[in-house]
Amino acid sequence: MSFKEIHIKTTNRTEMIEITGVIDKFVRDSMGNGIVVVCSPHTTAGITINENADPSVKSDMIKTLNKLIPYRDSYTHLEGNSDAHIKTTLTGLSVTIPVINGKMILGTWQGVFFCEYDGPRNRKFNIKSIDG
Repeated sequence: MSFKEIHIKTTNRTEMIEITGVIDKFVRDSMGNGIVVVCSPHTTAGITINENADPSVKSDMIKTLNKLIPYRDSYTHLEGNSDAHIKTTLTGLSVTIPVINGKMILGTWQGVFFCEYDGPRNRKFNIKSIDG
């Protein structure tokens, strides 16, 4: 079993940053078969899997999330980032990916994304392998 903490700097209030390559390198360097778990330790930033071939998917997702959950609304949370907490709950904090022969088992068009909802910030995410 291996663990790695990755630091990432976001540049926008809401953005999706593809992190598939970082996870792939970790998997190739540290495991054969099992699962890899990728987790955000933040309550206003998530992790998700979605299409990574067409960049308009990211912009469509961000646009729709911002439309459904606007930055400013009648929230009562004092920090002013309730929308970010709600968006994180919807996308989730982690993903679990099967690994066979040192390769993540993802669909042809799938990639892993770090989802920033309260940036820009210095963030991190964790990667944990579980051999099996």
